[in-house]
Amino acid sequence: MRYGQERKQFGKRVGDFQVNSFKLAEAATRIEAARLLLYKACWQRENGQSFGQLAAMAKLYCSEIFRDIAYDMVQIHGGYGLMKEYAIERFFRDQRLLEIGEGTSEIQKLVIARRLGLEPIF
Repeated sequence: MRYGQERKQFGKRVGDFQVNSFKLAEAATRIEAARLLLYKACWQRENGQSFGQLAAMAKLYCSEIFRDIAYDMVQIHGGYGLMKEYAIERFFRDQRLLEIGEGTSEIQKLVIARRLGLEPIF
């Protein structure tokens, strides 16, 4: 957000261009949805309720939107998005670990499908 509000291109803030403002609005919405899903899974665990399916959903959704948002933010930053001086470069690299660590997205989908009573065929 800060970069979109501070960086100017063609006399306007880059965040004011419609394509960028839509990316930022969508990112904010997806982050909030991810938080709610994660918080619900945590709440269920803390209250002694079954939380495995929601935890898998939260892991899957949070890691995949992080990937998508990191990609969009690198686009907004342009060439600066790949320079170590900007935090987005680190986010862009680190996001991949979240899709792999503690169970890949495919494993999370298997967990969710099985909790739905399905038996995915390999």
